[in-house]
Amino acid sequence: MAPEPNHPNDDSLLRTISDGTAAETGTPFFRALVKNLSQALGTHGAWVTEFMPAENRLRALAFWLGGDYVEHYEYSVPGTPCEAAIRQKNFVHIPENVVELFPGDPDLPKVGAVSYMGYPLIGPDDIVLGNIAVLDTKPMPDSFRNLTLFRIFAARATAELLRLEAEAKLRDREEKLRSVFDGAMDAIVELDRDFRIIMTNPSAHRLLGGSTQPEGRNFERFLGKKDFHRMTGIVQKLETRPEGKRSIWIPNGLQVVNSHREKIRTEATLSLMEVKDADCYVLILRDVNERYAAEKAIASLKVETHYLRDEIRAIYDHGHIIGKSPPLRRILALVAEVAPTDSTVLVYGETGTGKELITRAIHAASRRKDRPMIMVNCAAIPEALMESEFFGHEKGAFTGATQRREGRFSLADGGTIFLDEVGELSLEMQSKLLRVLQEGEFTPVGGSRNHRVDVRVIAATNRDLSQSVQQGTFRTDLYYRLSVFPISIPPLRQRVDDIGSLADHFIEKYARKMGKQIAAINPEILDRLKSYHWPGNVRELQNVIERGVITARHGNLNLDYALPQALPEAEKPDDATETLQTGKVLTANQMLELERSTLQSRMKAMGIERPG
Repeated sequence: MAPEPNHPNDDSLLRTISDGTAAETGTPFFRALVKNLSQALGTHGAWVTEFMPAENRLRALAFWLGGDYVEHYEYSVPGTPCEAAIRQKNFVHIPENVVELFPGDPDLPKVGAVSYMGYPLIGPDDIVLGNIAVLDTKPMPDSFRNLTLFRIFAARATAELLRLEAEAKLRDREEKLRSVFDGAMDAIVELDRDFRIIMTNPSAHRLLGGSTQPEGRNFERFLGKKDFHRMTGIVQKLETRPEGKRSIWIPNGLQVVNSHREKIRTEATLSLMEVKDADCYVLILRDVNERYAAEKAIASLKVETHYLRDEIRAIYDHGHIIGKSPPLRRILALVAEVAPTDSTVLVYGETGTGKELITRAIHAASRRKDRPMIMVNCAAIPEALMESEFFGHEKGAFTGATQRREGRFSLADGGTIFLDEVGELSLEMQSKLLRVLQEGEFTPVGGSRNHRVDVRVIAATNRDLSQSVQQGTFRTDLYYRLSVFPISIPPLRQRVDDIGSLADHFIEKYARKMGKQIAAINPEILDRLKSYHWPGNVRELQNVIERGVITARHGNLNLDYALPQALPEAEKPDDATETLQTGKVLTANQMLELERSTLQSRMKAMGIERPG
């Protein structure tokens, strides 16, 4: 072995390299290391690399060559002296003839390399992280000192690589946590022991108002007194809990009052954390205002569903409009003309004639058919509750109003409202109904704001409203508002040709419902049905058929019990006389084909007066 050249002693050399790298970290450390290592050993160059196993390449963290740094140096491992160091995971020394020994390395001849010395950087679990190496343009004899130095600075370089890797992982984790923190939809607020805000994420900043930075302000400012008192009590409970159990769900959440004085309902969790011997609280808030609004909407939809169920039940119950008699065809022609419009319709007819069925037919043929038709039976609602039923009420508006409630007009918004027995409304309610018809708005009971609605109104009555107007029990202006398009439904006795079809329909319905087989009606039964006066109209016919099916014998409809005894012919009023007696002037107009004014003049001339 040739003698080693003159070099400073080992301690001096080690001190030179250590002094040159001690104050540096990261890239400056590696640059100082290779420069000082090359100068101390008197070599032409030195470098530190990191290993990329997927590509089987080495990338220089620092490369000193011929008195200057080489930037962005990267090379493939196979065919190079570094391959042996990485594969063997051990010190490699090529004292001379390195080019001849590694002809596949294209860079060695370019720098005039003669000798090489390298040492792998080994991390935990015996994983190669990179290598440290020197080369020279002259032979490099064996040296125990060089091996010792390589081991020392390989360990130093390995530690720095591991530190940088840990730092990168920590930084990556911090970035991910920051991304989660900043991107969280829930508001996250960090508070000190005095409830001053230390930090907020963007969601919390928006929740608390967003106009000014909340950091440094006391969180008490953003809570009502009651909720702040609750939170301080919860904190006291948290402090008595053992480690690992210092988090709590706040029942019913907290109501935040933001910087715009808006009240926001939230779900909340509170955690007590100890960081560097200083306690802090982490409050997580979830804005549930939309959920509360949705719950209100659901409650409203439940009410609407109730009405829709009634509609569906009524539709299945009534089926379709049955009959082909001329009076019914005239009514259906009017329905077809008025349905596509938004005009208010007033339906006249005796009890049981099918006013609701005609109303549903109008709605079903209108542009509002996809919205509900809300029905109000004006005769069935107590006077004290009428306004609330029509227009809804606010919470606390009256005794028993424990929550806000939508009225029928709100539920019918965009659809149709059917005011059955409208003649039963009090004068006070008539006045309030008139306002909705005129202005399209109303005020809920106990409310202060007007609500606008787009509702088509169809009203029905078995009274002569014009006579009610004369008697002062019905407002004139409301009457004309409702009677834009009047439709008068003829009684069943004027639709005798429809009795057979209606009877067949009801027989099929109730026979199926009761699991019976009932024969079709014969001419004798049909004659009996037609000879009856039907004061209860179609509804009475339906009841008669149901009774007849219940008491049927041997599959035949039994009318002996079902059908009331018919009036003697002498006692039956003719249709025109009965119509006038019951005040159905519009029906009389149709029957006599006279204008209303002409009919009234002739009645006056004949001395015919309406009964009081």
